[in-house]
Amino acid sequence: QVQLVESGGGLVQAGDSLRLSCAASGRTFVPYAMGWFRQAPGKEREFVATISWSGTTFHSDSVKGRFTISRDNAKNTVYLQMNSLKPEDTAVYYCAYARGNDYYTRARLYSYWGQGTQVTVSS
Repeated sequence: QVQLVESGGGLVQAGDSLRLSCAASGRTFVPYAMGWFRQAPGKEREFVATISWSGTTFHSDSVKGRFTISRDNAKNTVYLQMNSLKPEDTAVYYCAYARGNDYYTRARLYSYWGQGTQVTVSS
């Protein structure tokens, strides 16, 4: 079993920055990818960004150029740096874990999920 705990969410104004963290614990076995997804009220869960064990990244078109995913493997932690936040970024953000050498954009490929952290961006 793997446990994921997100932190860093909060209420900010449009244009501000925020950094989310997700710490993994339990039975983690390398290599593994990590991903960030988000879900806004009344909408489906949406892919945000992913990073492979070796550090290769991929970001969705909606956040590309504004958000950056990174990881610190020694700390079993993944980060999401969010800059130039917009009201449409408001959502619950979830981190996820997937065994494998690659990065993954489909939610069904992730086997463990965090509880989510709320990000609210006011206009």
